[in-house]
Amino acid sequence: MSKRFTLIRREEIRAVMTLNHSIIARRNFRVEKKKDIKTESETSEKPGLEQTDKETAAGQTEQEEPILALDHVSVRFNLSKEIVDDFKEYCIKLIKGQLKYNEFWALTNVSISLRKGERLGILGLNGAGKSTLLKVIAGVYKQTSGTVTVKGKIAPLLELGAGFDPQYTGKENVFLYGAVLGYRRNFLESKYDEIVEFSELGEFMDVPLKNYSSGMRARLGFAIATVVEPEILILDEVLSVGDTKFRKKSEKKIMSMFDKGVTVLFVSHSTDQVRRLCNKAIILEKGSVIASGDVNEVADIYDKMTE
Repeated sequence: MSKRFTLIRREEIRAVMTLNHSIIARRNFRVEKKKDIKTESETSEKPGLEQTDKETAAGQTEQEEPILALDHVSVRFNLSKEIVDDFKEYCIKLIKGQLKYNEFWALTNVSISLRKGERLGILGLNGAGKSTLLKVIAGVYKQTSGTVTVKGKIAPLLELGAGFDPQYTGKENVFLYGAVLGYRRNFLESKYDEIVEFSELGEFMDVPLKNYSSGMRARLGFAIATVVEPEILILDEVLSVGDTKFRKKSEKKIMSMFDKGVTVLFVSHSTDQVRRLCNKAIILEKGSVIASGDVNEVADIYDKMTE
């Protein structure tokens, strides 16, 4: 019985990974197609000195363009005034226009522009809209108004282990969670030993995740999520996972990504961490940006707010 159950579980993992592979393949095909079209147009001409100068200027302009841009982004949630448990009753009230909501604006006219290699610290008290902002950038939420422009691969470290199944072993969850994040199976297989070594869970990889502590799950999730090399890295207080030793190890891993020119959005309540990891910062309050600029100046403002 247990063997059959394991086989069914493995088939479920393969199904999830196949779905993700098809989505990634279509996206990569579109990207490669655009590159091919651009290459054909470039090779169809034999540029002279003037044309070369124009291309050089265009290349410099392209480098200066932001890799991430938010223009007056707002997010509204409708909070129901009453609880309707019955679906039929809900449909009747919807048709009659009897459903009443309170509007809640989680973000209001937020504008951000980041170029390659810039690292933005996002500060704010609980409920300020920090996580909502990151989820809009990651594509989890759709903005109510405004535009979000992203150029590059995003690795969102928002809720580590959100795709884990407690009945699976640690090893099986590596492939399941990796599939949820959009990684190919052959990529995960090539990085499996690295994931196990970084998480320091070698002797527990064949143990069901339900027997893991919360710190062990977070360590495994962090090791899987950071094995990729993204162009944009989103961190939502993930450097606070595990014990002191693992936190230092996690921060060192993130710093190694910084050396490769990755663009970072980092949420934390620790101004010390933000100063150490970022070169720019903003403060959110009730969904609006109330301060932005140099990380030290903004961190000083936040320290005074929280005294």
